[in-house]
Amino acid sequence: MKNKLLTYTFLAGFLLLSGQLYAQSARQQVLQEKEDSLKTYAFDIVNAREAADRFRADSMFTRVLVRALKEPYSFSYPFDSLQPISRLYAPDSSFRIFTWQFVKDESVFRRHGAIQMRTADGSLKLYPLIDKTAVLDDINNIITDNENWVGAIYYRIIQTAHKGKQYYTLLGYDENSFRSTRKRIEVLTFDGNNKPVFGGLFTFDKDASPRKASSRFDIEYKKGGNGSIRYDEDLKMIIYDHLISENNQPEKKFTYIPDGDYEGFKWENGKWVHIDKVFNFKLQEGQAPVEKPLKEGKLDIPPSQ
Repeated sequence: MKNKLLTYTFLAGFLLLSGQLYAQSARQQVLQEKEDSLKTYAFDIVNAREAADRFRADSMFTRVLVRALKEPYSFSYPFDSLQPISRLYAPDSSFRIFTWQFVKDESVFRRHGAIQMRTADGSLKLYPLIDKTAVLDDINNIITDNENWVGAIYYRIIQTAHKGKQYYTLLGYDENSFRSTRKRIEVLTFDGNNKPVFGGLFTFDKDASPRKASSRFDIEYKKGGNGSIRYDEDLKMIIYDHLISENNQPEKKFTYIPDGDYEGFKWENGKWVHIDKVFNFKLQEGQAPVEKPLKEGKLDIPPSQ
């Protein structure tokens, strides 16, 4: 009797495991098929010649992505072939964020995105990111939510904490216009209902000439000017290029280029504190520590940095 009970228990466990493996394999197959479709749409978002075709590809990509993410336990599926689409997991794997860009013409750039939360039961919890950059006033001094998003294509997430609260600092860029590009530092947190909140605290109290604190920070520079914002793991600091106008027209951001100096932000007590001079000397071109480059223009974005 005891042997029969052990046999039944073994068989039941084996069947349960087999069923789980079969279901997992079936889900994987479905997601791979959807990824094949997404790959085509993602390519056309960037490369289709006509604006109408890019718009159609963007719309179809969004629909198919949501259907794919509705598959149980889709959170762990990497979508590695979607190279034009930024796909970043938070360091603690509590969420991941998709961002991409639709270009209508030389004057209209729109960012799209979504935050997928990790759930215990594998169900979908998704927050769409609605780009309102063009209509928001004073964007560097406001707190927003996912429906009033200051759009950017993210290439790095830095996780920090203060008094038990987690902060996720996002480094990203947007094409902005045909004359200039912006790179942006954005802080993401989650409120008591686990909904996303965009906006942190960037202070300049340690500067020789202190200025007003802000909720986010960006740099704007000449198209192709290679301005950079990156995170240095050794220094535990965000470092960015100091910019100057190449023809002494500081009111025109599209004339700005790096001058070889570096500024930065250091995380202290729940805020990013500005460091006016990261280094006490100017580095020659190519000497600064750099991460894997982010290719602008065609949105060939590395999946992680």
